[in-house]
Amino acid sequence: MQAMADHTIPTGAAGSKAGWTFISLRPQGQNAALRRAVAGLGGHVVALPPWRLQRLQGMPVVRQLQRALNCDRVVFTSPAAVAAAAALMPLAAAQRSPWLTVGEGTARALRAQGVAEVHAPQRMDSEGLLALPVVADVQGLRIGLVTAPGGRGLIATQLQAAGATLERADVYQRRLLGLQPRVLARLARSAYPWVLAVSSGEALQHFWQQLPPALQHRLQAHASVVVASDRLGEQACGLGLHHVARSAGPTTEQLVAAAHATLTGPAAT
Repeated sequence: MQAMADHTIPTGAAGSKAGWTFISLRPQGQNAALRRAVAGLGGHVVALPPWRLQRLQGMPVVRQLQRALNCDRVVFTSPAAVAAAAALMPLAAAQRSPWLTVGEGTARALRAQGVAEVHAPQRMDSEGLLALPVVADVQGLRIGLVTAPGGRGLIATQLQAAGATLERADVYQRRLLGLQPRVLARLARSAYPWVLAVSSGEALQHFWQQLPPALQHRLQAHASVVVASDRLGEQACGLGLHHVARSAGPTTEQLVAAAHATLTGPAAT
């Protein structure tokens, strides 16, 4: 897997290949910024969302969240987790301990809610969070995990293995979606080069299992893949996707910059 630097997105489309295709596995309704960024570089987005996000409500969810927020450390796994939690209670008033996030996007979402103390790793994945000094010694601590069912299993497993007690609060859920035939037909007609962006192992697995063999083969033969972590790169390679490059992280800006680099770097010339 090719290591990739922290590219920034050019302000114009100079140097981009015209008519390229960015394949997005973002949740339903979360592609607007991505479309604008890709269009600015001369490409277009084919969105194949694996799920839509649904906030959970009711007193059992509120009580679960309160228990998690009262822990010695609290981990928010995504901006969606922040939004769903904030819809249940004011987060700034609830902070009693250091709060952690997997990435800068989630940290920004917490700060926008008025939360003062947020710890986010430079390496924006589960491994980066687990390397933060604030969770270096969690023996005997209670750690709240504000999240959704599934995903981020590495965080829970490693923290429990280090002696922490986990208090999980599922504040939203993923409603699985099927791949729509009309969108698959659009992908089949889309211009090369193709770039598949992967920031979730679950999303990649759900997408790949539904993909017709003919499109699997085309992706294996022709697509570049940008991944938000080395672990995701290994997963992609395991599916026969061999043209894999590492983005600097999982944000829209980072994934689009990495995609642009695969089109304009030495290997693309």
